[in-house]
Amino acid sequence: MLPVGNLARVRRWHQTGGPGVPHGILHRVTGVDIVDETFVVVPPKIVASVFADPVSWRRYWPDLVLSVYADRGDEGLRWTVRGALVGTMEVWLEPVLDGTILHYFLRADLPGTPTQRESDKERRRRQLASKRIALELKAVLEEGRAPGCAPEQHA
Repeated sequence: MLPVGNLARVRRWHQTGGPGVPHGILHRVTGVDIVDETFVVVPPKIVASVFADPVSWRRYWPDLVLSVYADRGDEGLRWTVRGALVGTMEVWLEPVLDGTILHYFLRADLPGTPTQRESDKERRRRQLASKRIALELKAVLEEGRAPGCAPEQHA
């Protein structure tokens, strides 16, 4: 069983070979690991068109430098991330019923050697920002749709 407590204790536990972990192996923990899901009542291709435009990337993530490593069309994009964070990010668009589940994943670290407090603060900031982006998109893309009604057909 993994000990509860601070990261230093977890590192010591891994380095001394806790149950099932070979002696001396440290499993690295990502400083900022965000997973978010939001249902948007429009087809995936509409949501995908928003993220397909690199101009929107600068608007949503102005402090990140993104490079696409997997363009999955109507299923979303995967990026490598540099700048304020270093890692990977993904928007996965899953068709469900009459809409799309917008899945957002960010797995990255602050550059350098941040403290646990700095990582925690950045994680919380990114969690709030990801939900803000998703809810803004939901409001814009669903504009004019009455709750409980099917989305308008988009070409």
